[in-house]
Amino acid sequence: MGVIQQVGDTITQNVERVIIGKHNEIQMVLVAMLCQGHVLIEDVPGVGKTMLAKTIAKSIGSTFQRIQFTPDLLPSDVTGVSVFNQQNRQFEYRPGPIMAQIVLVDEVNRATPKTQSALLECMEERQVTVDEHTYRMPAPFLVLATQNPIEYEGTFPLPEAQLDRFLMRISLGHPKPAEEVQILEAQTSGHPIELIEQVIPVERLIEAQQAVSQVYTDVLIKEYIVALVNATREHRDVYLGASPRGSLGLYHASQALAALLGRDFVIPDDVKLLAESVLAHRLIVSPSARIKNVDTRAVVREVLDQVPVPGTRRRTTK
Repeated sequence: MGVIQQVGDTITQNVERVIIGKHNEIQMVLVAMLCQGHVLIEDVPGVGKTMLAKTIAKSIGSTFQRIQFTPDLLPSDVTGVSVFNQQNRQFEYRPGPIMAQIVLVDEVNRATPKTQSALLECMEERQVTVDEHTYRMPAPFLVLATQNPIEYEGTFPLPEAQLDRFLMRISLGHPKPAEEVQILEAQTSGHPIELIEQVIPVERLIEAQQAVSQVYTDVLIKEYIVALVNATREHRDVYLGASPRGSLGLYHASQALAALLGRDFVIPDDVKLLAESVLAHRLIVSPSARIKNVDTRAVVREVLDQVPVPGTRRRTTK
């Protein structure tokens, strides 16, 4: 697990040269990357969402594409199209911007539901189908989608099926005053991203992704994860609780976080730290709770307070 921690620390240190004061948020994105999951960044404009994606891509030397979602964007603008070649009299696939290793989908809720649904197959099955032909996505493959939580005019809220495809939802937030001064000083003579170089090869990241599954998770931790997810389904203010995909996401994310922190086993604190980011966006509150402005993040925090943390048990060796 030391290899995973080394990979995470190397990328984090490089990214923090550009994204200042957001260590926990960078760590969350790395957790998603190690789990081969996707991240929804819900925040106001200008807090560094695009820079975060670009810096991570440069740090691992991966391909990067940015897609600006607008109401007139078509699914083929995302997935690509088949074009007839006059020379060989055959159709050839012209890949769309989604066929990159790291894809920033900016303002994902501004596109129509038809275009939003073009992401479903790419994110979950890691493939794209165009004219009955299926093409595999590159590895690693990470979608970072953004949406503005304040401005709702002219937007199409993501359906539950689409939200469930994201491993976690995070917010960057505004920097503290002292950190904002650092940002101003760092850009006195240019943008620091221009100095960012690749610090690890993509192949090493793929090896780290494969090693995450080896992190030991006791059955008590698994039962704790299931108990948390089940508690969201039975909560008085929740109309629809987290799905089994949420349980799997919290399980794999806990393994990745433990490895990033240098451990080869998961502890309850890993689960508690990730629960809000992994589960909150999967919940739908009831109409009566919506009138009272009940927040799904608050529901998850309440569940964490109510569900007892499992005791420890000695790991037996064969």
